[in-house]
Amino acid sequence: MDSVTDASAEPPQAPRSAEKTIRLIATDLDGTLLRDDKTVSSRTIAALAAAERAGIEVFFVTGRPARWMDVVSDHVHGHGLAICANGAAVVDLHHGRRIVEISPLERPAALAVVHALRAAAPGTSFAVERTGGINYEPEYPPFQLDPAAVIAPVEKLLAELSPEDSRSPLAQEGATVPPASEDIGADQPVLKLLAHHPDLDPDAFLDLARARAGAYASFTRSSPTALLEISGLGVSKADTLARCCAQRGIGPDQVVAFGDMPNDLEMLAWAGTSYAMANAHPDVLAATGLHTHGNNEDGVAAVIERILEGR
Repeated sequence: MDSVTDASAEPPQAPRSAEKTIRLIATDLDGTLLRDDKTVSSRTIAALAAAERAGIEVFFVTGRPARWMDVVSDHVHGHGLAICANGAAVVDLHHGRRIVEISPLERPAALAVVHALRAAAPGTSFAVERTGGINYEPEYPPFQLDPAAVIAPVEKLLAELSPEDSRSPLAQEGATVPPASEDIGADQPVLKLLAHHPDLDPDAFLDLARARAGAYASFTRSSPTALLEISGLGVSKADTLARCCAQRGIGPDQVVAFGDMPNDLEMLAWAGTSYAMANAHPDVLAATGLHTHGNNEDGVAAVIERILEGR
């Protein structure tokens, strides 16, 4: 296994195969491209710009919503697109972080997840990420929350302006689904459901959720806390990245990917060449044969520089 764990070690190797022509770099943001203070270093900015000049497209592929992409909006060239919300949205960073494509979590499925997790893990609280912003339950912890958000039970936050929810598994089991109101953005698609538990181990919570509610949605995590990110069934960073690449005639063997957390695993498995950051989750380190420096030591930039040296 090739492993680079600190800035003083030998730099990571570029892809070995001479036949590989790298056409696209796909990188996660938090814990990967961004330093812990949420900035992009000058070295990384220079490496991204050099890659674009060399004809290599760069896609930011993140769990962040579109409204949190200002930190990198100035560093996307060419196409200007980013993949947000773990693959649920494709965002045009050149035009005000406009969402141009979505893969929503249907509300009946989201309600079924809520019902299943409340039964399996009492004490779980929820937030609902829509295309227009986030709303959350009173018990949901105050991470980076929108001060304009509506605070209400998740059943209300997931209600619709139409009678669609009357067909949901939750309603069919006799639970009350309150009427929708426009202040929750009920006309906007749901991109992600977030589920937080105050006591459970993060990985144990993920395993439990997949076992109890995996038939309704896709589950992953990127936080050090027990915070799950829940998308539509089959939606992932890998799925949307593969679609974007296919539209450009780019195959997985022409893609280099970087990541650090479980929500990156599918993307790292799909790409022809994948690097785990030195600070990555143990499952990510175990799943990748190539490792680079940590996010605070410009690990992504180090690999890009080696790729460009070999062109």
